[in-house]
Amino acid sequence: MEKEKDFYKLEKNVIEIKQKIDDLQESEDPLKEDKIARLRTKIEKEWAGIAPELTPFHFVQIARHPQRPYTLDYIDALFEGFIELHGDRRAGDDPALIAGFGFYKGKTTAVIGHQKGRSTRNRLMRNFGQPNPEGYRKALRIMKLAEKFGFPVVTLIDTPGAYPGIQAEERGQAEAIANNLKEISLLRVPVVNIVIGEGGSGGALAVGVGDAILMLQYSFYSVISPEGCAAILWKDQGAVKQAAENLKFLAKDLKGFGIIDEIIPEPPGGAHVDYETMFKNLDKSLQKTLSRLKNKTVEEMLNERYEKFRQIGIYEEK
Repeated sequence: MEKEKDFYKLEKNVIEIKQKIDDLQESEDPLKEDKIARLRTKIEKEWAGIAPELTPFHFVQIARHPQRPYTLDYIDALFEGFIELHGDRRAGDDPALIAGFGFYKGKTTAVIGHQKGRSTRNRLMRNFGQPNPEGYRKALRIMKLAEKFGFPVVTLIDTPGAYPGIQAEERGQAEAIANNLKEISLLRVPVVNIVIGEGGSGGALAVGVGDAILMLQYSFYSVISPEGCAAILWKDQGAVKQAAENLKFLAKDLKGFGIIDEIIPEPPGGAHVDYETMFKNLDKSLQKTLSRLKNKTVEEMLNERYEKFRQIGIYEEK
């Protein structure tokens, strides 16, 4: 059997075509729109040959792609007048979690999301998108403000997981996550969660409780990373691809299990190949979801939120 190719090798031709599109967009070529349209058609044809061969671990690589749009990219594209708020009023601020308020379709909305960072310096500053407890407390503070004034909450999830360092544990990492789960489940305003990349365990779930959970097509949401699973079950990093197969953490799997509500389609090649199309797709789903939720009473919303999470999983009663 032919050895499975790394995704970054599979997408080489797609990235080369994307670079041509980027160059054309910066040019003053009067025919650039027609040329870009033809190049996008070439990407679609390339992707049609790649997509059927994608394995769950390829999905992991796409979800972690360094050029994938992050929280701040979505905020810049979809929200107006965003003001970021800082600090948990207890220990400090956490740059791994963005939190603040902006206008979405003219309505004030709380936006909270993980931010990984692009450059090496930025990634270190953002702790690679792994929040400390003060990040989760900051997120909850902003959600409580939103509840006070009747604003909906949107969370954008993209993290390998909560930061597992000793100082994070000393400052109450587990307590911060658990408290968020309890408090968010009781918020009296609509909460929409969107997995835009990695949904890593409690680090994602701490801002992932809500009335609707949406996932991008090539994202994943899991109790543990495939690397962590391989280390625990097989004690062998050579088993990472097998772990990815067994975990069933892709959007299509989770939709089938009833864990998520909607899969947001990505452009051919993935979100990193065509930001504009990705923003439009997410915008369409978010607008539809918020419109549906605003017509519910608080009691209906809380009851449905409770039932939604009660029905997750398989169990027997005797």
